[in-house]
Amino acid sequence: MRILYFAWVRQRIGIDEEEVAVPESVRDVAGLLDWLKTRGPGFEEALRDPSAVRIAVNREFAQSDAALSPDDEVALFPPVTGG
Repeated sequence: MRILYFAWVRQRIGIDEEEVAVPESVRDVAGLLDWLKTRGPGFEEALRDPSAVRIAVNREFAQSDAALSPDDEVALFPPVTGG
């Protein structure tokens, strides 16, 4: 799975993208976020409040119950506001 991190999410985690092999138990976005939080303090800090992070799966916005597959591209970023 390819994971992309943007803006302050990237700053807290310390990388902009990575390829990962997620555990078989990770089947949806919520499970991915829970697993990512276990990967270190930067991940835990960035993902502490899931409502502050938006998710896109294969370039389409996704909810926490969206199913994932190993070939997906997942992007994590803060909410975007217009102005």
